[in-house]
Amino acid sequence: MVRWAVIAAIITLALMIFSIIDCSRTAESNIRSLPKWAWLIIIIFVPAIGSIAWIIAGRPKGNGRGRRKGKIVPPDDNPDFLGKL
Repeated sequence: MVRWAVIAAIITLALMIFSIIDCSRTAESNIRSLPKWAWLIIIIFVPAIGSIAWIIAGRPKGNGRGRRKGKIVPPDDNPDFLGKL
């Protein structure tokens, strides 16, 4: 019984830390539903529910914030670069 409580506490803490870092690094204009400060307060004071709510309703939708939009073309394959030579 105690083992399950410890595992649940560790998972909740990890989810809370992830949500706080993710929310604080997300641009204010990309956050949905509430302002950034409100999401941070919800995540801190209601850890499990707030973190899950952030992931479902607060995070920006899309391909991902850290991914690049286009394919990188090396200079030797880029016709624009080769045309400038």
